[in-house]
Amino acid sequence: MAQNRSDSATYLAGQLAKGFARALQVRAAKLGFSAGQLPILIELWNEEGLTQKQLLDRVDIEQATMANTLSRMERDGLIERRPHPTDRRAQLVFLTGKARDMKDEALSAADEADQALFAGFRRFEKELMLEYIRWAIDNARKL
Repeated sequence: MAQNRSDSATYLAGQLAKGFARALQVRAAKLGFSAGQLPILIELWNEEGLTQKQLLDRVDIEQATMANTLSRMERDGLIERRPHPTDRRAQLVFLTGKARDMKDEALSAADEADQALFAGFRRFEKELMLEYIRWAIDNARKL
């Protein structure tokens, strides 16, 4: 690791992730969800009726984290779980009307959080940074 934290990509990436999460959390709390739930909501807005395993594969978080997050989302009235028609061990995850209705506001809140953290960036700088982040994430997935 670099001697100076500001020269460590690992340290900076962690700080950046925390910054985006904080910026989103402030906006998300007003709508009734948490920043950590957004990736799951996005997947379910795109395709409902996924199993927990399918969500795990798409969102790329730990199984225990997924189980806890889904439990909180169910408690908060964002999702409901239904029995899988052919696999007794699995449940399908569906959005509630509340979660469906918040889609536009939630995505707008995420966009506002992005805008806040990219304040002062010129368009090409933001696009270049996003490209670099995607590249680093792709490299991390190969580890």
